[in-house]
Amino acid sequence: MERDDDFARVPDGFERLWTPHRMVYIDTPKPENDDSDACPFCVAPTRSDADGLIVHRGDLCFVVLNLFPYNPGHLLICPYRHVPLYVDLTDEETAEFTALTKAAIAALTTASAPDGFNLGMNQGAVAGAGVAAHLHQHVVPRWGGDANFLPIVAQTKALPVLLEDTRERLMAAWPEAQA
Repeated sequence: MERDDDFARVPDGFERLWTPHRMVYIDTPKPENDDSDACPFCVAPTRSDADGLIVHRGDLCFVVLNLFPYNPGHLLICPYRHVPLYVDLTDEETAEFTALTKAAIAALTTASAPDGFNLGMNQGAVAGAGVAAHLHQHVVPRWGGDANFLPIVAQTKALPVLLEDTRERLMAAWPEAQA
């Protein structure tokens, strides 16, 4: 069968958004029983803070930038321990989890003066958790007018700040850094 090279150059009407950083989810092997080896929240603390996008490390929990943020500064509070539900946390983990949530709000307020926040945990895949096996809480800074037509008509989110720059600003604004 002959190929028409001119046909190969006809645009198909799709806009492409290249996301090579998502290959980590495709290339990471999935273990048969223990999913903690493939869990991005278990892997992040094994990397350097910069490579793992970690903003702060506590004794039992840590704070990491969301690799796929809803808004600049979208943070996740995670226990180091691989547990799926809030009720699975020990009392000590719960206390640090809460303290880090408060510190994240303080750092975001100092770093970027949002008008408000969304806080939330999706527990279980049916509830919308992208990583259902490892508990994490979202801390999403919000500004008046931060939503626009792009997510609705183009399924695209415009983010004005790079993750590395956001991480540096948050680390400098973290409450312990202010003392």
